[in-house]
Amino acid sequence: MHEDHEIAPLAGVRVLELGNYIAAPTAGRLLADFGAEVIKVERPRTGDELRNWRLQTGTTSMLYRTINRNKKSIVLDLRTEAGRKLVLELARHCDVLLENFRPGTLEKWGLGPDVLNEANPELIITRVSAFGQTGPLSPRPGFAAVAEAVGGFRELVGDPDRPPVRVGVSIGDSIAGLYAAFGSVMALYQRETRRGAGQPAVVLGERIIDVALNEAMLSMMESLVPDYEAYGLKRERTGGRMEGIAPSNAYVCSDGASIVVAGNGDSIFQRYMRVIERPDLVDDPELANNDARWARREELDAAIGAWTARHTQAEALGILDAAGVPSGPIYTAADICRDEQYAARNMIQRLPVSTGEELLENVGFPGIVPVIGGQSLPIRSLGPDLGEHTRTVLADVLGMSEDQIDATIAQTEGTPAEGVLL
Repeated sequence: MHEDHEIAPLAGVRVLELGNYIAAPTAGRLLADFGAEVIKVERPRTGDELRNWRLQTGTTSMLYRTINRNKKSIVLDLRTEAGRKLVLELARHCDVLLENFRPGTLEKWGLGPDVLNEANPELIITRVSAFGQTGPLSPRPGFAAVAEAVGGFRELVGDPDRPPVRVGVSIGDSIAGLYAAFGSVMALYQRETRRGAGQPAVVLGERIIDVALNEAMLSMMESLVPDYEAYGLKRERTGGRMEGIAPSNAYVCSDGASIVVAGNGDSIFQRYMRVIERPDLVDDPELANNDARWARREELDAAIGAWTARHTQAEALGILDAAGVPSGPIYTAADICRDEQYAARNMIQRLPVSTGEELLENVGFPGIVPVIGGQSLPIRSLGPDLGEHTRTVLADVLGMSEDQIDATIAQTEGTPAEGVLL
């Protein structure tokens, strides 16, 4: 259980988020989850386009409320001189700036790293883009779908006799966001370590964290490249299996529900085959190691599938668990919401949420990862309304009076920005 005091490892860190969509905002969410003050800059009137993604009712989607939790929203038009000036003023008071515009966009607006560095010589500038800030592809736009393909991920997703498919979430954006958050914290640590040792400040080049979506996906591809370079091995799509690992797959039970069973360890395999009443496979010397089992994966999956077809999901999982065979149900959203394990660790947190037209009570949102103190930290606030904190930030961070804020808002409510993202 959490102690009475708030657990906020990043308390005192201030982040200026210029991001849109998912990648940079995911990094901002992670930093905000652990106590950083994240000021999200949104364009006038429309705000972050994520507000309309998967919008069911009202004006603000659950996706936006989720990705942008624990943040503050201010409205500035980066296409106006007044808006850009305020970004520089805010940057002077921040530790990290996050952005995921197409490379060159900030520079075109007069907000490139050199200008930001003049405003704040200790600012960490974390940049997320499709292909990075350098190299021949750097100017190209691209979303996670393209990055997942170029990073080698898409080629391995799906069945071998069908075209590659996509997983059901923007995994490329999310992984890039994780790297952006990690890079930001790493740079903060380096900055503070040097300060404590009385060493010179970190040079600008080392304070620019350059995250490319395609490289983030490539980094998740395990030994894809070295296996090819060393052995000429070309990985293939394997459906529900994992290349070279068997038996590990999903199987349908008698009630139509499915389970996943990972019985590929040598000792686990023997217990597994006894459970499914196939002692002949336990005693088969050809199945003593994983390579041999992979070669006979079709036979093994057929045997396991025949067994699961005779049991309900609950029955099969109970038998496998008793035998120490790793297995689990394939959950839907409904299953997650009523799961005891998630509940025990506060991983589904129920909060009231506005759609922009009505207030929905007791809506479940995913908790904060990783856990500190035994349970997920509490979500302090969901993704804010557009411009909800403009006045507060201008007053508290920049020390503006009400009259100055009124004049500033009038100057910066220009046309919606059209900077191409990623």
